[in-house]
Formats: sequence, C-alpha cells, structure tokens
Amino acid sequence: MPFDGFSPLISSQLQYLLNHSPRTIQIEQAWSGTRYFTGSLDRFTLLIPYCLDYIKWDIIYNAEFPLAAPDVIFGPEDDGFHPFLVVGREEGDSRLVKNSLTDWNNKDPTRLLALVMELRDKYRSYQERRVGEVDDDRLKFEISTIVSREGIEMHMSSGVEKPGEVKFAVPLMDMNINKMVLGCPWSHPQKIYLQVIYPVGRKYAPATSAPRLKLMCAPELKALFSIDEVKLPAWLDGMCMAEYLPRLEELLQRQVSEAVMLIDVRRQFIEALSPVIGRPLEADPVFCRKASFLVCSGPFTFLVHFFLSTHFPKQRPSLMFQSIQVMFFSLFQPFSFIHESVARKISRHASGANPFFMCHLSKIPVSLLIVAGVWIRSHQILSCITYLISYFSCAAYSW
Repeated sequence: MPFDGFSPLISSQLQYLLNHSPRTIQIEQAWSGTRYFTGSLDRFTLLIPYCLDYIKWDIIYNAEFPLAAPDVIFGPEDDGFHPFLVVGREEGDSRLVKNSLTDWNNKDPTRLLALVMELRDKYRSYQERRVGEVDDDRLKFEISTIVSREGIEMHMSSGVEKPGEVKFAVPLMDMNINKMVLGCPWSHPQKIYLQVIYPVGRKYAPATSAPRLKLMCAPELKALFSIDEVKLPAWLDGMCMAEYLPRLEELLQRQVSEAVMLIDVRRQFIEALSPVIGRPLEADPVFCRKASFLVCSGPFTFLVHFFLSTHFPKQRPSLMFQSIQVMFFSLFQPFSFIHESVARKISRHASGANPFFMCHLSKIPVSLLIVAGVWIRSHQILSCITYLISYFSCAAYSW
C-alpha cells in the first residue's frame, strides 16, 4: 500500500505494522480528521484477523499533535470491551493498568504493532469470557472437552435480527507444512483450521444436530492442497468436538502428505517432456503446477503451456498453444479462443479416432491463435503434441 499522505512518524509505524505482523493485517480505508491539515491522513481502519474472520478497529492519530498516542475505536458489538480498565470488587472501584499507551513513543516504529497485538490478545480473553458466560449446557460441555488444545479462538455474536451463536476457530494437525515443501515461498506458517459454529440454546441433548463445520486456510496453501475438495467426516449423533477432531486430523494428514508427494510426480512429468520438446522456457520450481516450452517446426514457432492441477495425474492437464505468427487480421492483436470444430478434432485425435487427420483451413478461422482448455489424457500428451505441431505448422504455411 502506498503511504503518501501520512506524516513520516505515522507512515513508519504503518510500514512496520504491515511488514512485521505475524498475521496479515490490512488497511481498509484512511482519511483526514483535521481541518487545518486537510491533505494529511491521520486515521485509518485496520482489518485484523481473528477467529477466521476480521475485526475492524479505527486507529485515530492527531495530525495537529503528532507526538500524542492514538485512540482506538472498537466495533459496535464490543461496547463492553475495555482492555486497559480493571474493575475492582467495590462499586465504582476501577483503575487503569500499565499498557502500550502509557509510555508511548511516536518515534519508535514498533509501537503501533505492539499496541495492536496487545489489544488483540486482550480481545481474545474478552471473547473467551463472554463465551464462558453463555447459559448453554451443550456449549459448556464442548468447551470443557477442548480447553487443553492450543491456539483455539472463539467469538460470541448476537443481535436483534439474528439468533446468538458461538464460533470456534480450531487449528488442526501438528504438522509443519512449510518444512514439508522444498523451497517453500510462504512467509507465514501455513495452518488448516476447522470453523465450528454452534447456535446458542438452553439445554444439552445427546442427539442435538451437528454444528456448522467448514475447513479454512490461507489462499496460498491452495497451490499445494485444495481444502474445498475435502469431504468432512460425518458428525454422528451425540458426538462432541473432542471425538470428531482426531478423525478429521487423521484424514487431513493423509491427504496433505499425498499432496506433497504429488509435487515430485508433477516434477518428473515436466522433466520427462524435455527430451521430446526441449527444456522449458520457464516452470514453477516449487509446486510444479505449470511449465512453458518453445516448440519449432520449420519456420513456425509457438509456445506450449502446460497447466497441472494438484490432482495430477488423476486429473488431466490443460494445454495452451500460443504464437504471434498467426494474428487477428483486422486488429493485429492475439486472438484467444478455440474454434469448436478444432476442439472436436483434437479430442478425436487424442482418443485415437483420427490419427491421420489433415486440417483444412477453409473450415477453420485463420485468426486462430490460442488453443486453451484442451483436456488430454496424460499418457497421450506426446502424441497429441506431435499432431498439434503438424497442425499449426500447416496453418502457418497456408497463412
């Protein structure tokens, strides 16, 4: 994010916050709150990850008093959240505790991050206290069975228009996924979480319906493993989280290990193409999901792009052919669709129905440039490449 408009003191703290936070914090909006320095931004809204969602806090600096500590405005549902106020046993007996604001130093770029992390920890304790006060027998029992697990976050939400519910974010598997991937590009540890949402009721019944369950992870992990395709184990009647989580973790450990092994399968496939069509111009060196080759046939030259899913070789690869030697006649721009008749002919060749097909450009648009999304069985790829090289060479000569 550009930091134009912020004073140097605020800008340095923002940069440190965004670059060094252990969680991915975002700035939703920024604005100016002073009438005298209208071009100077001094307040902004932070999106802070919590319980697999975001909480929004407004950070209010004062451009007219740049050395003063900022104010923090919490969300409308958290009017009972007073992180630095300790209430005594007697009525009216309260005091402030020492915190990140009491010895504020605006010249120290680390102070804003320290403040946000301290507030987030206190917010987590505040939510745990709120959930613990809910009068729901089943919920109390669930909490008692998982209280020993580390890293669980919980959130109590309620409103006039919607029934109350408690949301849990449960980290799964004691696996260091980052270390399992050679040359891992991730800056943060990759974790898989189970989101569990319970409606707030009054009585616990063994046959109560299952809570709402959903697997979640950071978008970066999907380059290795798609949690959207994981089929969750059934939640049996009378089951609690302490019984359900080990079964789910065993399933995930098996699938993540298989996903890591498939990286080598994709790498071996790309290496096996080199003796046939040459070394790749570029390839994904970590996950081996894509590779591009330069192919020549006489004066005709074009690129072959391979796209491999996380389920390769069970799932067929996608091939895209590209060349600047065939252009859209009227606009002189690349043309990017596959003609339906060509797709059918390539598919027939891939299945072996027409191995000696010779193309006739009178039936095919001469502006054809890219073949995208042609799905071919992996063991027939080299045969199809040979066929397609011949096909595009024919097209180039006729053009």
